[in-house]
Order: sequence, then C-alpha cells, then structure tokens
Amino acid sequence: MEDIANTQNPDPALINTLLVLNPKTNKIEVVKTVDEKGDLKTVSNNRKNQNQFLKIDKQGDLFSNFFSNFLSQLKNPTSFNFFTSPLKESEKIGKQIENHLKHPSTEGEEFLKTYTIVTPTTITMSTNPSTEKEYQYSQDQIDWDMMSKFGLTQEKLEKANALEPMLRGFKTNGLVPISLNLGTALIRIDARLSLSTNDAGNVMINLHGIRKEPNFNFKFLGHEFTAEDRKNLMETGNMGRVVDLVNPKTDEIIPSLISRDRLTNELVAYKVENIRIPDEIKGVRLDEAQKQTLIEGKALYLEGMISTKREPFNAHVQFNADKKYVEFLFDQKQIQQQSQTHTQTEIPRSFRGKELSDEQYSQFKVGQTIYLDGLLDKKNQPYQGYITLNKENGKIDFSFQNPDKIQHKAKPTEEHTTQTAVNSEGKTNEATKHLKESLEKGQQTPKDKSQQLKQDKAQSRARKRL
Repeated sequence: MEDIANTQNPDPALINTLLVLNPKTNKIEVVKTVDEKGDLKTVSNNRKNQNQFLKIDKQGDLFSNFFSNFLSQLKNPTSFNFFTSPLKESEKIGKQIENHLKHPSTEGEEFLKTYTIVTPTTITMSTNPSTEKEYQYSQDQIDWDMMSKFGLTQEKLEKANALEPMLRGFKTNGLVPISLNLGTALIRIDARLSLSTNDAGNVMINLHGIRKEPNFNFKFLGHEFTAEDRKNLMETGNMGRVVDLVNPKTDEIIPSLISRDRLTNELVAYKVENIRIPDEIKGVRLDEAQKQTLIEGKALYLEGMISTKREPFNAHVQFNADKKYVEFLFDQKQIQQQSQTHTQTEIPRSFRGKELSDEQYSQFKVGQTIYLDGLLDKKNQPYQGYITLNKENGKIDFSFQNPDKIQHKAKPTEEHTTQTAVNSEGKTNEATKHLKESLEKGQQTPKDKSQQLKQDKAQSRARKRL
C-alpha cells in the first residue's frame, strides 16, 4: 500500500502516522501496511522504526479519502481501534493513549477524542460525537490577524492540539496562554477558545477565561439557582434537570440543560432540542426510557459496558451541556479537585509574550532559573532577565540579575564577629579598643607584644586621668 505522503508531497508539518491498539497485547503499535491478504502489518512504536511507519497527510479531504481506501483493503476492520498522531510525536502520544485506555477517566476521554479515528465499531461504542471528524468551520474562516493579537498562530494551535476541536465546534481541550497587547496595557490570561458565528455570518473567536467560582448569586438567563442546583454543579459539573431559560435577544423560552466548565468554572447552557443520545454506549444498548433519562439531564447507571481495552466496567453516565455529549461520571469529586488543582497550578509556556523552548520549559517546571531575552517593555523596547517558578505560590519571579548568583549578605561567623563589629560597624572591643590598626581576620585580642604594649600604655594613661 503506497503512502499518501509520498504521492501528494505535503508539508512535512502535516505528516501523521496511524496508530493501532493491538487487541492481543493491549499495546499501541504503528501501522506499516496492509498485505495482499488484507492482514494488518505493524511495527513497534519507537523512533528507530519511523522509516517503516505508514505516513499520511492529515488534511481533511485527503485523510478521509485515504482512510476510507485503507479500511476497504483491510480484513476485519472492526477488530481494531485506530488513532492518528503527528509522526514526530507518535511514541509520546502512543504511551499516553495506552495509559488512558488502561485507566479510564473523564480527562482520558477528552484526550482520546483528539486522536481517535472513527471506524464502524467506534461509532457505535463512542459516547462522544466529537470524535467523528465533522467540521463546522474551516481554517480560512478564522481571523488570523485577530488571533495574532492574542499571541497565537495556526502553528501554535496545531502543536497544542487546540485547532481541531475548535473547527469541529467545540472548545479547546485545555487552557491556552493568551497575551493581548493593547499598547498601554498588556493582558495575560489562560483561557479555553472556541468559534461561533455572529448574526452577520462572520466567524467569531470566543475566549473562555478562568473564574474563581461560578456566580450563583445572579440569575443565569432568567434561571435562579436552588441550593440543590449549586450542589450538583459543583460536585458533578452538571445541574441534572431541564429548566426554561430566556433568550436575552428574543425573549424566547428555551428548555435547556446547564453544566459547569470544570476548567474555567463558566456556566454553559445547551438546548434540549439539540441533544442527541447514542443508541449504544460502550456495548450497552439503550432503551427509550434510558434515553429519556439522559435527555432530562439525569445521571444513568449502566452495567456491563466494555472499555476500549475490552474489559467490562460499570459507571454513571450523564449529558454534559458544556461538552455536548454523554460523559462518564466516575469519581467526580476527585476529578473536580484535580481539575481545580490543575487550573491553579498549571505552569505557563510563555512569559510576557515570550514562548519558552521545550528545553527551557522542562528546566523551568522543575524550579530552575531561566534566562530570557527579546522581552519588550511598554514602550516596545527590548530587555532581558531571569525567571524562576515560585513553587510556594505558583507565580513567576522575575529578576534582571541571576538570583542564583546573587549573594545574600552573609552573617559573620563567631570568629569574625569582633573584626566585623570594630572595622565595619564602629563598635569597640575592650581588649583592643586602644589600638589604631584595623583588626585582622578572626582577631579579638592584641596580635603581638608590640600591640599589647600599646594597649597597656593607653590603658595606664586612661586610669591616671581618672
């Protein structure tokens, strides 16, 4: 089977490879080819085998056509779970996929949806419609000039795996560092990004900044939160019931579900009429009563589901208005705490608009001091300095001098105390106070007979005057 990368000559940055879960070993391997009999040939996922990896162009139409052709040649395609990954990062991403498959979690579902490729089996088993490669927007519709004012480029978003979720109509999976230079003010925040269409049909960039906590004291689109509503939103992220919300532009009453973005604490509503519940979740077929339970926003307990690792498990599931799909509720209290901790302690990749290299970031995360040049002040003049992560408060300490080399004023040792007090601080020492010479290192008494004689004569004259 011929690599599409070789026939189309795409940009090397657009080269991906195809990962597959080996059902016998539960290890992620890399697809090499499909032989004449339709059997899948794979190699171990490591750098030394990269010249054998199947290379594909990750652009939308090219990839879709390639994968359809690939599946048509493969015998028993539903026996495999496929993932796509940038060629250069396949080993790292493969290990992360293995870990998330071995330890299922809500965060793992978020990660896997970025790389999972939908096959006939994953379509019926997935609770997350966003894994299907359906794009609501194209890259050409994005205002890249505006994006550059946020300190972002297409390359940066792709590298952070943030662009594809936006093109599919979702928020970025994680927080993105934003730097907005307003001339007389520079604003830096971490936020999730999404796209939407305004009344004029233009694609807008939405910033979802971090809030300390949701504001339950004010009505949300006409809805006043009860104590139970607040409790549910904080514990599970989902309010758990349908409420009538008011469209502020049209005053239309809209039955909706409300959820909390666990990364930003933003409250998000989703119309009930737009909810789509899958017929099957991880091998368990839903009846109409179960579907209605989920449409009403309630949690549903399912037994006998089959994980991607082919192991049975039980869990509560619930529709999430923020994610727009049915999610698993494992230990949501623990997940909430982890999400809040992650939000509070996330280490930024940039400082004052200057992005750290991979090497700098690795050193910075562990508390090493990093030198940065090319920083710009408010008058757009360059300057440089040193940054260190303060692990106590999670903030960044900046210094124009290397703090590792700055010597704090040392306290004199006991043997130097008299020397420092007499020579530097203007104090006197009874044993040497009549000497005119400066004391030497460690000296507390006359150092020789000559100094002792001078000290004795001066003390004798002082007694006679008394």
